[in-house]
Amino acid sequence: MEKRSSLNDANIAFIEDLYKLYEKDPRALSEEWQHFFEGFDFAYSRNGTGELKSREMSDKEVAVVKLINAFRGRGHLVAATNPVRPRRHHDADLDLEYHGLSEADLDTSFEVGAEVWIGTATLREILDHLKRTYCGSVSVEYRYIRDSEIRTWLHEHMESPKLRIEYDKEQKRQILMNLTQSVGFEKFLHVKYTGQKRFSLEGCEAFVPALNILVEQGAALGVREFVMCMAHRGRLNVLVNLFRKSYENMLSEFGGSVLPDFIHGDGDVTYHRGHSSDIVTDNGFPVHLSLTFNPSHLEAVYPVTEGTVRAKGERMYGGDFSKIVPIVIHGDASVSGQGVVYEVVNMSKLGGYSTGGSVHLVINNQVGFTANNRETRSSLYCTDIAKVIEAPVFHVNADDPEAVARVCQMAIQLRQRFHIDVFIDMVGYRRHGHNEGDDPRYTQPLLYDTIEKHDSVLDIYIAKLVKEGTISEEESKQITTDFNDLLQESLRKANENEHHVEVNFLGRQWQGVRRSKSEDFEISPQTGVDRRYLNRIIDAMITIPEGFNAYPKLKRLIKKREQLVREEQVVDWGLAELMAYGSLLIENIPVRMSGQDCRRGTFSHRHAVLIDYKDETEYIYLNHIQKHQEKLHIYNSHLSEYGVLGFEYGYSLALPSSLVIWEAQFGDFVNGAQIVIDQFISSAESKWQRMSGLVMLLPHGYEGQGPEHSSARVGRFLDLCAEYNIILATPTTPSNFFHLIRRQMKVPFRKPLIVFTPKSLLRHPKVVSPISELTSGRFQEILHDDSIAPEKVRRVILCSGKIYYELQEKRLGDNIDNVAIVRLEQYYPIPYKQDQELFRKYAHVTDWVWVQEEPVNMGAGSFVKQRFSFLPKLRVVSRRESASPSSASLKLHLKVQERIAREAFENIQD
Repeated sequence: MEKRSSLNDANIAFIEDLYKLYEKDPRALSEEWQHFFEGFDFAYSRNGTGELKSREMSDKEVAVVKLINAFRGRGHLVAATNPVRPRRHHDADLDLEYHGLSEADLDTSFEVGAEVWIGTATLREILDHLKRTYCGSVSVEYRYIRDSEIRTWLHEHMESPKLRIEYDKEQKRQILMNLTQSVGFEKFLHVKYTGQKRFSLEGCEAFVPALNILVEQGAALGVREFVMCMAHRGRLNVLVNLFRKSYENMLSEFGGSVLPDFIHGDGDVTYHRGHSSDIVTDNGFPVHLSLTFNPSHLEAVYPVTEGTVRAKGERMYGGDFSKIVPIVIHGDASVSGQGVVYEVVNMSKLGGYSTGGSVHLVINNQVGFTANNRETRSSLYCTDIAKVIEAPVFHVNADDPEAVARVCQMAIQLRQRFHIDVFIDMVGYRRHGHNEGDDPRYTQPLLYDTIEKHDSVLDIYIAKLVKEGTISEEESKQITTDFNDLLQESLRKANENEHHVEVNFLGRQWQGVRRSKSEDFEISPQTGVDRRYLNRIIDAMITIPEGFNAYPKLKRLIKKREQLVREEQVVDWGLAELMAYGSLLIENIPVRMSGQDCRRGTFSHRHAVLIDYKDETEYIYLNHIQKHQEKLHIYNSHLSEYGVLGFEYGYSLALPSSLVIWEAQFGDFVNGAQIVIDQFISSAESKWQRMSGLVMLLPHGYEGQGPEHSSARVGRFLDLCAEYNIILATPTTPSNFFHLIRRQMKVPFRKPLIVFTPKSLLRHPKVVSPISELTSGRFQEILHDDSIAPEKVRRVILCSGKIYYELQEKRLGDNIDNVAIVRLEQYYPIPYKQDQELFRKYAHVTDWVWVQEEPVNMGAGSFVKQRFSFLPKLRVVSRRESASPSSASLKLHLKVQERIAREAFENIQD
């Protein structure tokens, strides 16, 4: 607020005029004045008996109200929330003089003390209460929130002595016990495994007792499941002291004593693994806890967790998100530095992605690897991203365990009542370097001089409890001794016994799903659909509800669909796709799709949702095929690839019984989500034994639209293929795409499916399939050329995708009758037996050519040459080597396409 604002020059007549306007319409005033009168109304509309009091006020009373609102809005700027560093200087404007008050007023009584829940009180008492409330170990930012009910809740629960959370002796002893376990476990590992990486929690150990209280409070408020994600720091501690993983098993894994035979794939380091537990809280409530596995990309796990919660909330809890809560643990450098945080935070209130609010807890070490906090952000706080969605932010000193526990309780209460995100910035420190083998004094010598002399949070808390008489020094020592003895005994058992890695998070929704076998990929299962059911789907697709005002162009599109299926008995790409989804829906398999503009389709081919052009009412016709069926949920995402793909991947982890699809606006844009692809989609089964059936649709093909709208980088995906980890397909016919989509849900295992879908082929007159190809058959990994007798063939062209139709046009135009064009519809996994059958079919041919649109250093050329290494010779026809996927010139593009087609048929030997 500026010092010469109208609020500072307040006079009674001016304020009374504004108040009258406020009574008529609060929105007519600025937020600042709304907040002022909100507080004024609250203070003067009640006293101890509820009697309505006079609204007359003096200049001094107004000044005190201003002071109260200043502490609420800016008290966090001077709060004692940093345990090892002095606060930076901020002009918080909390001086008495700034608000027209002075020390002479300190012993004057003011009725507006009722506003802060202490009744009529002296200015000294009001000031002391405000400092304790907003400038101690806890501070809060919330005045930017427009919802007055949330602001009022925070006023009450921060300020009211009756509502303020206080802990009795038994609760304090429980906090001490949890804190002893948190601190003791880290110290034990530090001594027994000197220098070994564990990313310790030391400096923020209050995190563990606070989490326990958060879970206890949440369970009492009706939460039945918490899904948690965090990076490395403190992960081992959380696994044993919240998830109740046995110390013996943890020490076995951490010490490398596990039996490798129990690990499927290559596994991962201990501090990356996931875990789940069913526990019963101290108050007797059953709660399921799950910790999402994570890579070293610190915030990449955040969208995955939110997607998992969305899926579980919809399916397991019937859309009641008060039963399931995401807990997102951030680091201070990562929450402010990694853009995916913004992407996912911005999704939190969007219809297809909301999860009822998340509790965010930042383990604020004030250091990012080796960088000081001033080097890691431009914003004042690392949590300033919260203001994007008007989420309240608590800042709390990590050396005050009760304060940390208190804000965790308030956070879960806020989440459960208002279904919002809440952020907790737990300001602590990092006792060691980035890892235990690192020396932090290289970069923070002064800070670590302070930390070396700084007492541990356990010592600080014990001293507090002893001083107040909650516990004796002897009792505290015995608690520590008993816990150390427990750890020592666990280590003895860990060293003496053989253990295996606990892979206990493939249960529940994954019952009946098995791992794949090599023979699963030799031939696809039958996936045809009875014509009667196809007719029902078609009827739903061409029926416009009575009274629905369809856009005239859409009416023509629907008429065209009807003509194709009823008169011509064929389907184009869009029809086949939607019929595949419809066929799954009537088999009670839910379908979820999201992506930028996917409801209509980037190329206007899908139109899965009809919009009434008069009132924008929506109609999803595939949800009206028959009385009993599943639903299609299709959402236009915001302009995010990283966040949204991570979300959909997480959704697929929780619901293997659902078809989950993410579509890129253009296949090229998928590089914005490369971290999700590399760290989760392609490798999670090997690292963390987690399967996913996520489908990625990537529009791909060279139509002269420039380098950004041509290539989904096929070669990049092929580099990731190993151990049957993913499926890469490039179907060229509507019917093959139909069977591919259905196959995804008809096999007894789950694999990520990446489909290089077409653009221009969506309207190509030759790209249609007879309906009869949908009623029987299966996905064909290789499409043979039956137009030429094998014995006449002198050259075999192998290709994939759109280029097939250009080659076919060239062959027909030049009357070439001795070249077979064979399409590879699935790159990976390789159907080895089918490859051998293809070779036997053309065993007499020595001239084999791979043709691709991409430059020779991109595309599938290298992969195909390796796949068909048994051929006598395989040469490649393609674009020349290039740093960019394609030219921006349409004229040059057409010339190159013509050259590729020409070279593919040159110099055929009889």
